[in-house]
Amino acid sequence: MAKRDITPETIVIESYDALVVGAGGAGMRAAMALTEQGHNIAMISKVFPTRSHTVAAQGGINAALGNVTPDRWQWHMYDTIKGSDYLGDQDAIEFMCQEASEIVRELEHFGVPFSRLENGKIYQRAFGGQSQNFGEDQAYRTCAAADRTGHAILHSLYQQNLRVGTTIYEEYYALDLIQNTDGEICGMLVMNIHNGEFRILKSNHILLATGGAGQLFRNNTNASINTGDGLGMVLRAGLPLQDMEFWQFHPTGVASKGMLISEAARGEGGVLRNVQGEAFMAHYAPHVKDLASRDVVARAISIEVQEGRGCGPNKDHVLLDLTHLPAETITQRLPGIRDISMTFLGIDPVDAPMPVFPTCHYMMGGIPTNLSGQVIVPEGNQQQAVKGLFAIGECACVSVHGANRLGGNSLLDIVVFGRKAAQTISQQLKIESEQTHSKMNLEPVIKRIQRWQRTAIETDTSDSVDAIKRDMQIAMEKGCGVFRNEESMHTALKELEALQQRLNSVALHDHSQIFNLERLAAYELENLMAIGFATVHSALARKESRGAHSRVDHQERDDENWLKHTLYFSQEHKLVYKAVNLQPQNHSGFEPKKRVY
Repeated sequence: MAKRDITPETIVIESYDALVVGAGGAGMRAAMALTEQGHNIAMISKVFPTRSHTVAAQGGINAALGNVTPDRWQWHMYDTIKGSDYLGDQDAIEFMCQEASEIVRELEHFGVPFSRLENGKIYQRAFGGQSQNFGEDQAYRTCAAADRTGHAILHSLYQQNLRVGTTIYEEYYALDLIQNTDGEICGMLVMNIHNGEFRILKSNHILLATGGAGQLFRNNTNASINTGDGLGMVLRAGLPLQDMEFWQFHPTGVASKGMLISEAARGEGGVLRNVQGEAFMAHYAPHVKDLASRDVVARAISIEVQEGRGCGPNKDHVLLDLTHLPAETITQRLPGIRDISMTFLGIDPVDAPMPVFPTCHYMMGGIPTNLSGQVIVPEGNQQQAVKGLFAIGECACVSVHGANRLGGNSLLDIVVFGRKAAQTISQQLKIESEQTHSKMNLEPVIKRIQRWQRTAIETDTSDSVDAIKRDMQIAMEKGCGVFRNEESMHTALKELEALQQRLNSVALHDHSQIFNLERLAAYELENLMAIGFATVHSALARKESRGAHSRVDHQERDDENWLKHTLYFSQEHKLVYKAVNLQPQNHSGFEPKKRVY
């Protein structure tokens, strides 16, 4: 097929009041609210909306409803701050925890089929890092729809968007933000994945809800679509990413495969055992044992394997044992986990334990925002909002998760801030008059399109996008895994630099325009490579261990020097820092102290 000439004159242009990029729980909640308010908006999704990654969330959504044990939002706030290893911003955490109960009731009214207690109230299970009375006893705070809570929330929100009539660009890929000649965000370039055609969507309000980037690592719980597209376009626009050294490795991924075995399994009473059959978490978290915070449990499993107490012929995993639980608990409360185990392991957890090992799961860092979802950049000692640009969900860093996210807080995060950002955009739209703009600067996006018009036939290269991605994932896993040190991270950085050179030279083997998945993979890999550099540079700079960032050469947390957020700019890999907000708006703050479970 002959190449199609790409020029500004050949691209269709459409205009909207606001664009929502991503159709997961965050994007869906925001799009629904904006459409309901009468605004002309479009939601862009590179997959059919109900295949967005929120659908994979299993365990539940946190809210201090007190349906099983007494609870208060202040206890939830404390647990989240402690779980964050005190890197979370306490005003944002306070806001999220205060909103939680209303958010869950709202979801119930949207049609989310939560599991029920015998008295008819929403079922709540125990999760790691949760407590009553500021750390005294285990709390039951995670509202669950069996072990398919994300699935239930996403489908309910999709139905609500159909009800209000949201315009959805299904299977369109968002390539880049477009700036005008004054440097303001004024639109977005998107590609129809089916036929390769490009389109410009003009808007003064763009909300990024593009999810995480777990495909940066070889073993991960993320869908193949999680390639950090929003983060890549923000970096290319000259804006920073925050706290990219903090990646959560979920303790219980399926060993050597990566699929998630939800924390719900331990919340229902599952126990981790080493080769000796020992319930080893008692050594690492004597008070809460298997329900310690995720970073604590992930490190414990890694240490057990490193010290020779792993299971299996290669001694490379531990076992998650549910066999002591009643069969009906597993079949009724954990049906999805049972399906995963039987499908991918051939093991029924009713009868035998499951092999598990930590796997990349969640990105605590992301695009820096304020409580309203507005993207912010440092300006002297202040934070300046970027006009018209918003981010929510896993791609954003407001920072409610700090250095380590508690299970059950991610679904809460996406809905709380999805709603809040939509309210802010709606308010702005209602008071703004029509504005004239400088001319769109299309040169950067046109160059990016033309970069991937080249084919391997023309350049005679045997390298491929897939090979570069595979090597990048291995380099990141070795250099920035559960445990890190100066040498391993420097090695990863050198490998990334070599991989970037390969990416600059590689060309596509498939030169067709229609349904060209190799071209799509190339765009995604550009984003992942940029995020890899952000991760390694940020991790090398942070010379301490905090939350999920665990350095064997700097094993202690250093509040004096490192109680601060990292901001990474891709230009010359520049790093700047900003203070953690320790001052909530209504509650007294929690001072950092030693974190034990």
